Amino acid sequence: MTNRIIAPENLVYEKPKLMNDTAMHYCPGCSHGVVHKLVAEVVAEMGMEDKTVGVCPVGCAVFAYRYLDIDWQEAAHGRAPAVATGVKRVWPDRLVFTYQGDGDLACIGAAETIHALNRGENIPIIFINNAIYGMTGGQMAPTTLLGQKTATCPFGREPDLHGYPLNITELASHLKGTCYVTRQSVDTMASIAKAKKAIRKAFDASMQGKGSSLIEIVSTCNSGWKMSPVKANEWMRENMFKEYVKGDLKDTTAL
Repeated sequence: MTNRIIAPENLVYEKPKLMNDTAMHYCPGCSHGVVHKLVAEVVAEMGMEDKTVGVCPVGCAVFAYRYLDIDWQEAAHGRAPAVATGVKRVWPDRLVFTYQGDGDLACIGAAETIHALNRGENIPIIFINNAIYGMTGGQMAPTTLLGQKTATCPFGREPDLHGYPLNITELASHLKGTCYVTRQSVDTMASIAKAKKAIRKAFDASMQGKGSSLIEIVSTCNSGWKMSPVKANEWMRENMFKEYVKGDLKDTTAL
């Protein structure tokens, strides 16, 4: 069955050569698969197929190594920036990046994220922000919006009780070690093109030794949000984009 689904005649685009034929475990409508495709295309276009190391921790992307034919290193929950720091310092000629969700990056790994960015480690961090802990049951994340209902705040997030959404990307833009900080999405063809351009700029900057980069991808979690993929995209545009405004927040790569 799987072979028939991924047969060339069933594909509406040319599959990147770095993407394996393994059927993805992501829920229908999930943004992860699109971002994986962009990473695969960028790495191939840079000619870095044999010199790229991806680092992903616990979360929905924990099986990324099954889909992209590059070297991968698993990290403990939240510790991907620390692991990537070690890999990049040992192998400075490698393209080393992390791929993390919002619960992992902005909560459990907040210290590792902030300090790696502040040190200016030459690693791009890809940050998938769907405002929820998607893999573990839909709990509230640091990025959950005010009023948004989750498994652990069923009546909606309240600032007096739960605090405010943590805008980690704005924080990163004020750190001296960052050279490129941006927020994108992959909900339309135009946004996908912009997200790919952002990933390429961050990857190039890391290989040029210009410092750390953070690429936030505002995403959906239709399973965790309990919506159809179409409704989830609509909800994201109506709510997420107001709190997490898209665009470049910092770009010193041309300096």
